[in-house]
Amino acid sequence: MLYRTMPKNSDTLSALGFGCMRLPMLDGRVDEARAIAQIRSAIDGGVNYMDTAWPYHHGESEIVLGKALRDGYREKVKVATKLPSWLVKNRADMDRYLNAQLERLGVDSIDYYLVHALDGTLWDTVHGLGVLEFLEKAKADGRIVNAGFSFHGLAEDFRRIIDAYPWVFCQIQYNYLDETYQAGTEGLRYAAGKDIGVIIMEPLRGGNLGLVTAPPAVQAIWDESPVRRTPVEWALRWIWNHPEVTVVLSGMNEEAHIAENLAIAGSAEAGSMTPQELELVARANARYRELMKVRCTGCGYCMPCPMNVSIPMCFETYNKMHMFGNILEGKFLYALRMSGEIGGEGPGYASQCVACGQCMENCPQHIAIPDVLAELAAELEGADFAQLQEAGRQLLRRTA
Repeated sequence: MLYRTMPKNSDTLSALGFGCMRLPMLDGRVDEARAIAQIRSAIDGGVNYMDTAWPYHHGESEIVLGKALRDGYREKVKVATKLPSWLVKNRADMDRYLNAQLERLGVDSIDYYLVHALDGTLWDTVHGLGVLEFLEKAKADGRIVNAGFSFHGLAEDFRRIIDAYPWVFCQIQYNYLDETYQAGTEGLRYAAGKDIGVIIMEPLRGGNLGLVTAPPAVQAIWDESPVRRTPVEWALRWIWNHPEVTVVLSGMNEEAHIAENLAIAGSAEAGSMTPQELELVARANARYRELMKVRCTGCGYCMPCPMNVSIPMCFETYNKMHMFGNILEGKFLYALRMSGEIGGEGPGYASQCVACGQCMENCPQHIAIPDVLAELAAELEGADFAQLQEAGRQLLRRTA
């Protein structure tokens, strides 16, 4: 494991952090035993930064992480969690959530505490409610050690939030498709220029950059390299190539993912990519932009939908269909996966959307979700849709 230094406090942090937003599932709940084993194996492999948040897995994430940190593991790591800023209605709420998180995690203090999912409007709200006084008080009484924020807004708002308080760190979405999106490279450098550590989320764009086999048009670009790398390695190495990056979070829920990411994190030095390799990544970026239909990262903040539309799954299927060019297969998988027959949740088709707009209020990517769902429904729920649904039902009956 390679390590990097948090500028303001000199903490030595693993280049790879464990993101606890996508833990393994079993029967609709977090598979506790497996998740705990995965978290501990990552710590044993050198990971010492663990990231969770109040809403992850509907509150289960903090609890499961707390259990994983028993038996001596707490002393090996720095724990990060986040104030659910969109739920805060008054100053007292801030203490209430923090105290509940300490209890959930089973810890006396949180090493890295973030004001969660800020954009300009939400920052103005929590700032007006006294969030800076709350952070100072929580640091003074020892409930938190370092204060930071995570960001999902416009670049100009990122700068004014950075300048508003002596933050130790911040967390931004960053990958080779998002150089100019939200905070972007400009924000990364602005924060680093003020000695603020930068934690990276969504390094694989919700998994889209880490598919086992890249879309053929992208794989052809990777195949030009004399050095053989998986799509995951290309994506992670590109981020770690930036010296301004402190930690890259990965939502690892497969043992193989943990092993691969640990191996990459052991050799991906800053400034180690050649100009030729960086040119390949730039070309892959351009090709992906031509192929992808939706900016969705699969974070799930748009859920639950009051009409039960499976929004992230709809978008994932739509993107993959266009990235790989398997139109008929994509339509069939959409008809099957969104039917609700497998998980028993009921149908979650795009056509169920009534454009209420609730999802857009929570989307950190600011996607015009109802518009995209309408486009998706028109393309995937055409004349052959009933036939594909019946084919899916027949398949399930044969495999039941």
